[in-house]
Amino acid sequence: MPPGLGRCTRVESRLLEDSDDDDIPLPPANDLIPEHHVHRGAGGDIQHHTTLYELPPSPTKPAPVRLVPPPTLTADDPSDMDTKWDAPSSQQEEEVVYDLLAKAPRKLRPSDDPMCQWVDRKKPHLYLDELILLEGRGDYQDRDFCIICFEAPGVYRCRDCFTDDLYCQTCMVRAHGDCPLHRIEVRIGILGLRIQLGHGKRFGVETQCVNPIPAFDDDFVVVDTYAIYEVHLDFCGCETAQAHDIQLLRARWYPSTSTNPRSTATFTVLRRFHLLTLESKDSVSEFYNSIARETDNTGTRVVRDRYDEFARMTRQWRHLRMLKRAGRGHDAAGVKSTKPGECALLCPACPQPGKNLPADWQAAPKHKRFVYALFLALDANFRMRRKKVSSESDDPSLDDGWSFFVPVVPYYKYLADNWKKKQEHSTCVAHDAVDKPDRESRGTACSGIATVDCARHNMKRPNAVGDLPLGERYINMDYIFFIGLAGSEVSELYVSYDIVCQWHKNLFKRMKNTFPEETRFHRGKQCCVFLIPKFHLSAHIEACNVLFSFHLTRYVGMTDGEALERGWSLLNPFAGATAEMGPGNRWDSINDVFNDMNYKKVLGLGKWILDRLTTSIPELIAASTELEELEASLRSLGGEEDLEKWRAEVEAWEEDSTKLNPFESRVAHKTVVEVRHELAKEVKEGMDADELEGLATSEEIHPTELIGMGLQLEELQRGLNFDMQGTGNHPTEDQQANLTERTNKPRRKLLTWMDTQVLFMPHVVLLRAEEDRVRMKISSSQAQPGVRVQHMALWLPSSIKGRAECDEELYHYEFRLREAQASEALDLLRKNLLVHTHLYKYKDRFARGVKSNTRLTAKINAVEDRLRRIADRYRAARRALEGLGGVLDRHEWRTTLLPLAADDVRGMPRALFQDPERKKADAMRREARVKMSWIWRSAGLEDGGAEALRIEWAKTRARFLRRVEEIDLLEEESHRILQFLRWRADWWEGNTNRRPQNPADGFHASHVAFAPKHLAYAEGNIAYAKRQAAMLRKSNGWIRRILDFIAMGRAAMGSVPEDEFVEGGDGEEGDERDAEEDGGADELPLPPRSSVAS
Repeated sequence: MPPGLGRCTRVESRLLEDSDDDDIPLPPANDLIPEHHVHRGAGGDIQHHTTLYELPPSPTKPAPVRLVPPPTLTADDPSDMDTKWDAPSSQQEEEVVYDLLAKAPRKLRPSDDPMCQWVDRKKPHLYLDELILLEGRGDYQDRDFCIICFEAPGVYRCRDCFTDDLYCQTCMVRAHGDCPLHRIEVRIGILGLRIQLGHGKRFGVETQCVNPIPAFDDDFVVVDTYAIYEVHLDFCGCETAQAHDIQLLRARWYPSTSTNPRSTATFTVLRRFHLLTLESKDSVSEFYNSIARETDNTGTRVVRDRYDEFARMTRQWRHLRMLKRAGRGHDAAGVKSTKPGECALLCPACPQPGKNLPADWQAAPKHKRFVYALFLALDANFRMRRKKVSSESDDPSLDDGWSFFVPVVPYYKYLADNWKKKQEHSTCVAHDAVDKPDRESRGTACSGIATVDCARHNMKRPNAVGDLPLGERYINMDYIFFIGLAGSEVSELYVSYDIVCQWHKNLFKRMKNTFPEETRFHRGKQCCVFLIPKFHLSAHIEACNVLFSFHLTRYVGMTDGEALERGWSLLNPFAGATAEMGPGNRWDSINDVFNDMNYKKVLGLGKWILDRLTTSIPELIAASTELEELEASLRSLGGEEDLEKWRAEVEAWEEDSTKLNPFESRVAHKTVVEVRHELAKEVKEGMDADELEGLATSEEIHPTELIGMGLQLEELQRGLNFDMQGTGNHPTEDQQANLTERTNKPRRKLLTWMDTQVLFMPHVVLLRAEEDRVRMKISSSQAQPGVRVQHMALWLPSSIKGRAECDEELYHYEFRLREAQASEALDLLRKNLLVHTHLYKYKDRFARGVKSNTRLTAKINAVEDRLRRIADRYRAARRALEGLGGVLDRHEWRTTLLPLAADDVRGMPRALFQDPERKKADAMRREARVKMSWIWRSAGLEDGGAEALRIEWAKTRARFLRRVEEIDLLEEESHRILQFLRWRADWWEGNTNRRPQNPADGFHASHVAFAPKHLAYAEGNIAYAKRQAAMLRKSNGWIRRILDFIAMGRAAMGSVPEDEFVEGGDGEEGDERDAEEDGGADELPLPPRSSVAS
């Protein structure tokens, strides 16, 4: 080829775009297509000639630059070349480029937006058909015999080979003997090979194309798994040839554009990227750059840049794979008829009426309806924000509303119509989601996303995800909740949300005023229970901890409501990539991630159920034993009537939460803070009425504040004393320095308080002077003269007791504070004893190894140290009450605040179930253990029953019932999974006949260019549907084995009549089971290994 021609060709190749409509000069004229040939003449000389094919000019293109060479040139005759070919110089070449680039901008054309052009030309439906066609034999549908031997049936083909030729087993092994892994790395362009599309071997003979059409400018790029190739490719130009993009799809190459494609990506690399981006969270840029570096990592050659095209192909690939897996390619109505949420993968374990529920599920008895209830969880994620990049009009979604995100247009219209409505302020603690709903939204087009998930299985629900334009507001959550729930026939719902105590208040009022009838929640037919996730519950006020607790609510099993929070850890790694995307690309990407998350959850449902069973069954046995022991202890103390009364109260509250709550304390023990508040209020009222006379006062402090501060200083001294004793006889230098630093500030506080005390108790000066004289006498014998902070006497009114004069009002103030201090200490003592008991039981049952035992031992020691401090606080308060009670002649407190001996600080007794011989040998020890400490009987006596015991019994009963409900839920969920897989398999088998056999009745028009090919599309539809159905039916095995395991476990544990544990309701019999027999846990069968899903 002449140098001039070569240079001119390179100039044009730099300007060519991946489109057929770009304004580019085409050599030699807009109505001529050149074909260059090089051959050796008869005399051995090298000759070049060009054949020009005439085509009609394009009416939309301007006149191009004409560079027409003569038909024949001889390379051996330079003079001839100079006269017949005026090759442009390098300067002329640059001028041509400059003139082309300096032209005025032209109008936008459809080809300038390949993505919109792809959608407008109905290519998604066409490409989807092609993908499904390849599930069958494709172009080889009419060939039944091996391509080599023509004798045996051709039932094998190689997916890595370029063609889909069919082989028999023997010929397949022989053909691939030298490539067992089929990873041959050869640059086919170097070998001079031209790839011909649209033709293959027919009856063992390679068919030749009579009219090959080279790729545009004979320039074609293929992105493969291990390299980016530049190849020579010819399309088929025969009469029966398909469009160029369809020919690429038949070769399992995905075209970058639907018109005049100049680059492609293999199906293999698209599949590899799709899985890698879901598992390793690789971006398109990172993946493409890795392929480019594998192509050439030396920097010595330029790798063709096809990043933009590859990004577009991957997005279209994800979209098509979603449609294919949802069965949209089997619908005669086409892709455009896809319904909202139809492409989302459903949760097989959740109740789906008509799919996995029994026919009579609505007639289930009241105490069994919960197994057909739907558990939902709402939450927002502010990591998934989007920057202000592009817009909805410039970057629309390919599957708007077809999977997880709500349809965009109605959602944003709803937000615009209701945005100005004010949101109620929180009556609970200051939740930012309520009081500051617009947080995390500065500088973003979208501050995050909100979702409604399955609360038990952590699976995303169709049309239950939406953007949060400006923070987490009620209107966003309302829309996502009701749209995601629209059409559901489930009668019972349990809804978990971290601010549900505020969000649910006017929810149904907002629903009635805003949402249409078809999306409303029918309160007459459906009931809804609102709960707060267990981890978030502690951040709420005490009332919320009872009314919205999963622990105390019937029929929720061991659901914690935190499944959605755990799911964010899988989504957050995608936040960096999606933040830079346009809105449509971001929605499509997140939808794809959610579908993959659901798919992996479906694969792991077997292991999840098995893990929950192996955990719940031992916990059920332990909870049953704990409840029996507690009730046996109460009966041994004559508490049978108390038990019946408490049981009736619990059942009534479970039916109606407005009834008396058995889990709340009914005896109002005032705390020190509450008493100080009352005293301050009384002082203020007295000052306003000028009734405070006869008591010395200060302008800066009142006597009530003086006594309160004295109690705080006393507690500080007590803490320092305990810390000093904890260092031992030989403290380290660090311990000594720490204690010295800790005593400096309390010393200053104490001295300041003493100066103020003199204003109200002037006679204290005499007592302190006497102390100083005594100290002076013994100071000569002290190693370190002086008194430590923790040993300095405060001389509160209770310690004076006749040794000096003191106003009687001060005695009353301290008495009220000391009584509250003693009661508060007693309550803390009981709570920490329950924690102490729980830690010991947990350590005995579950701690294994040095590390676990050491940690639990450290926790137990910390609780024991806290118990000693609280007990000392109680004893100090009671000693003060004894002195104050004598002065004020008040002794009513002695009936509940008894002396606290060291043996009284112990947990509640348990009637342990042991073998008879051991019980007989340990009779005396058992009697001592059953005897209950007075601290549990003095917690506010009500009709002979202790309040602390009532609350503990109610909680123990609740723990047992939650385990019983959990096993019932797991068993029903296993049945639902099994039924759902069967239903889905039947659905796929029914899809084999949804598409018509006649191409004129439903297949795309381009598919009937060669009429017999329509059978290949039908075969592809049938092959894919049957493969999906077979896979689903094969998945039934592990869930059936889990159901067998549950049945074996119930049989081994033995049944317990339901009325022993499940009371109330409608009195109908149930089938809850328990394991109160000795050794029940050891008789449970081992779970089958094959039941764990891979």
